[in-house]
Amino acid sequence: MTRRHALLTSAAMALMPWLGRKAAAESFEVSHTDAEWRALLTPGRYAVLRQAATEKPYSNQLKGDSSPLLKENRAGTFHCAGCDLALFSSTTKFDSGTGWPSFYDALPGAVALKSDRSLLIARTEVLCHRCGGHLGHVFDDGPKPTGKRYCMNGLALTFSA
Repeated sequence: MTRRHALLTSAAMALMPWLGRKAAAESFEVSHTDAEWRALLTPGRYAVLRQAATEKPYSNQLKGDSSPLLKENRAGTFHCAGCDLALFSSTTKFDSGTGWPSFYDALPGAVALKSDRSLLIARTEVLCHRCGGHLGHVFDDGPKPTGKRYCMNGLALTFSA
């Protein structure tokens, strides 16, 4: 393999997550132009939902003290901050100790899963089924009954009691 071939291959691999995300975004029920998403969302929510950013653990976009919904323990439903689709029931929320709101199950049909190799490791990205917004990732180290840990960005969610 030549150096040029190796560089081109590396560049193509680096662009693959971005290219795949653009193609997938076109097939969701709720879609907006980039300018419309920027107008609809706060800068922090735009970065998470539309650019797959990750908020710092235990953070709040304004205060830096705790994730906006990390300590939310009332009965209710967690919704997508982009399109208001109901995603998670409060009955499935648990304290994972990670600093992000975590759930052991999503509501039926609420989320889409996508392979994510953006950090050069295999992970499973969780997207809102309706708008394609990036919510976080799901891991196989959660509690019973599912064994899943849906590790969500607090900025990707809203809560309704």
